[in-house]
Amino acid sequence: MPRISKALLAQAPPNAPAANDARIARQRAVTDVRRELVLVAARSAFLELGLEGASLREIAKRAGYTPGAIYSYFSSKEEVYGALLGESLERLNAFVAAAGPAPGRRPASGHGKAARLRLAQRTLRAKATAFFEFYRESPRDLDLGFYLFHGMQPRGLTPVLNEQLNARLRDALAPTQQALAVLGLGTDEAQAEVTALFAHTVGLLLLSHTGRIRMFRQQSQTLFDRYLDALIARACAPAPRTSLPRRAVR
Repeated sequence: MPRISKALLAQAPPNAPAANDARIARQRAVTDVRRELVLVAARSAFLELGLEGASLREIAKRAGYTPGAIYSYFSSKEEVYGALLGESLERLNAFVAAAGPAPGRRPASGHGKAARLRLAQRTLRAKATAFFEFYRESPRDLDLGFYLFHGMQPRGLTPVLNEQLNARLRDALAPTQQALAVLGLGTDEAQAEVTALFAHTVGLLLLSHTGRIRMFRQQSQTLFDRYLDALIARACAPAPRTSLPRRAVR
């Protein structure tokens, strides 16, 4: 094999694209780490001071940056809040998606209607329970979802970001609504039931996390299970027959 002279090696062009890609990857990794430090600092500031009390200056101080450096990653503290809540909702959706229906007591008989209904019941229970358990085990995530509410008016988020976050929350509830549809509920009725389930879940969790539920001598998990049993029973109940009006006898 012929030997390559040092002069030819010196004249060979460097692998510019590969070097550039590596540099971009390093820069992106550094940016991701710094951005995560900002979010960690923001989370602690919001938890201690609330959205009103926390400032970008305070967040920057906790992250070890100057306030000007924060603007390289976020344009406002509301944008920081949106990023935190967005990550929380992504974890919620992943938790719900990973929750599978428990095995049935009876083996499914093919793909018949009865088998589909039993699977829908187990799926509804699994998905709704996963939603409840995520916020029961992560009370700070539940707190985070209510920071921008002052009185009855949501504030701080742009309409676009607000809708994006609401859409991800609805995504976490969608499997429950889909299971209700399989059980025979219409679109409007299934949505109404999911809305009521969401309100019931949040109410129980707030009572539990604040300790107020103790005044009733109740357990949030027990009350949630009872509500879920009632919901499944309502969804599976046969639709009432509408009797035709009697014709007048002449």
